[in-house]
Amino acid sequence: MTPFSPEDLRTTLGAGLLSFPVTHARPDLTFDEDGYREHLAWQAPFGSSGVFAAGGTGEFFSLTPAEVATVVRAAVAATAGAKPVVAPAGYGTAQAVEMARDAEAAGASGVFLLPPYLTELSQEGLVAHVRAVCAATGLGVIVYHRANARFGFDAVRELTDTCPNLVGFKDGVGDVDLMTRIHAGLGERLLSIGGLPTAETYALPYLEMGVTTYSSAIFNFLPEFALGFYTAVRERDTAAVYRKLSEFVLPYLDIRNRKAGYAVSIVKAGLRAVGRDPGPVRPPLTDLTGTELGELTALVDKVNRA
Repeated sequence: MTPFSPEDLRTTLGAGLLSFPVTHARPDLTFDEDGYREHLAWQAPFGSSGVFAAGGTGEFFSLTPAEVATVVRAAVAATAGAKPVVAPAGYGTAQAVEMARDAEAAGASGVFLLPPYLTELSQEGLVAHVRAVCAATGLGVIVYHRANARFGFDAVRELTDTCPNLVGFKDGVGDVDLMTRIHAGLGERLLSIGGLPTAETYALPYLEMGVTTYSSAIFNFLPEFALGFYTAVRERDTAAVYRKLSEFVLPYLDIRNRKAGYAVSIVKAGLRAVGRDPGPVRPPLTDLTGTELGELTALVDKVNRA
């Protein structure tokens, strides 16, 4: 039984930086559980507030449902209850419901509901989708506002009124108006999470909209830098934030933006750059070129020498 009630989950996740670990792969692209568990053990002392297993950075979209279940169980075993593990759910409503139930059976502390697969949908359909997943589990549920899962404020308010275990809203769109309305109207009810790719870029202005935490892919390979950046944001140390943006984050974005899909690929490359190879990304993603990996390694080395 998870030690985190939905309310506990909301409070715990909102108090620190969120870890979205990559999913380790062998050269044949099968899941490298030993490597994954060792990675979580290496990250543990750095003190994230929660682990989102097999999320976007963890290549959820490239894993089978059975592999997702295996990754979630590996994360639960590796963390041993020390911090909440949030498991993913997605695709169509029936599949998402099944994954949410399996997350609870696996001992996860929450469910991260990714956008439904492919199809366009109305606000009424999106509400029904989220409501079905919330009804399927006693775990706290966090929805991801991204792609076709674009929520209007009325839909979010309806869901918070009718789904007691809906505890979080992760923004991957950059909708300032919506995030302001959620903070003003639902800030005591719903945890707002920054979820744009390389969330550090937007963390400081988002703090003014009540977004006290965000998903840090950089935490995978530069945990001390990522935590220092988060501390500077929470302390509103503007000079430190912009210095760190200039020294690392913005040059990192220049590499990331060279090819679609690199938001995940560059994180695995970052681990290679620090000598902790997590294996390749799965198709349809592609790994960084040798030249790009060299540029990233030089950038990482510069940060580590600072």
